[in-house]
Amino acid sequence: MTNPLFYAKILLFGEYGIIEDSQGLTVPYSFYKGTLKFSALPTDFEKKSNEHLRLYASYLNTVILPDGYQLDLEAFQKDIDNNLFFDSNIPQGYGVGSSGALVAAIFERYSLTKYHPDSISKDQLKDLKKVFGILESYFHGTSSGIDPLICYMNLPILIENRESVDKVTIPASTDDRKGAIFLIDSGMVGETGPMVQIFFEKMKTEGFRKTLREEFIRYNNACIDAFLKKEMNPFFKNLKKLSVWAYDHFKPMIPESIYNIWKKGIDTNAYYLKLCGSGGGGYILGFTRDYEEAEKMLSGFNKEVIYRF
Repeated sequence: MTNPLFYAKILLFGEYGIIEDSQGLTVPYSFYKGTLKFSALPTDFEKKSNEHLRLYASYLNTVILPDGYQLDLEAFQKDIDNNLFFDSNIPQGYGVGSSGALVAAIFERYSLTKYHPDSISKDQLKDLKKVFGILESYFHGTSSGIDPLICYMNLPILIENRESVDKVTIPASTDDRKGAIFLIDSGMVGETGPMVQIFFEKMKTEGFRKTLREEFIRYNNACIDAFLKKEMNPFFKNLKKLSVWAYDHFKPMIPESIYNIWKKGIDTNAYYLKLCGSGGGGYILGFTRDYEEAEKMLSGFNKEVIYRF
């Protein structure tokens, strides 16, 4: 059995907005990864993983997938009986796609039709997104399918709207540059379900719907456009607006440990923060023109640089 690695993902832009048809930009993050393996299950982690796969296999027997996207569930069940588990260091509840990597790994191994990410067309991407949404809904109640798609493709993906996605090239990361995109560990695990529920409750208010569509989505899409063009002045201008908007309207999704440093970034313009996925815990995304300065201001928090510019 070959053991392809499936990397974590980071949604740079589009959190919650993609539910309302904004654009999104998501990239693979190779620091965290997972792969399917066999073992004698000597550890609690491996035993629990095997049991989780068994429960997931039961769920998969109840779903109907489109023609051309069937899974060999008999082979999956047989492998589970032979002590299959998912060996992963991707943290759960941190917004970096732990369930997405698992779904991608299972699809890659057990799909009756084999696909090659490099040659997948835009129409196939659209279909795969729907299939992955069905497969991942077991973990979150509902799923857009984006997380497993990015983990499966292992390429940056531009979410053009609710239905359409495409492969995209992002500017190369340059290690000797001062600017950086980084992760901050909030120190607590987040749960996607409750955060999404809060969002839908807020969407019942006409004022919130209006500002989301007229402000958040405009800033979000402008950030993606400027980032892909490597136009840093308009990028940071819209990023600040996005960070201010989120501070004002996504307060319940921002961990309390992050409130003060979020506001500090806005007030000093040294860095700007935004949610990484659904929020509520896990990682927060940071953007700065000068990482050394930002790092000093954020002492006491665990940080990981994911991109340099």
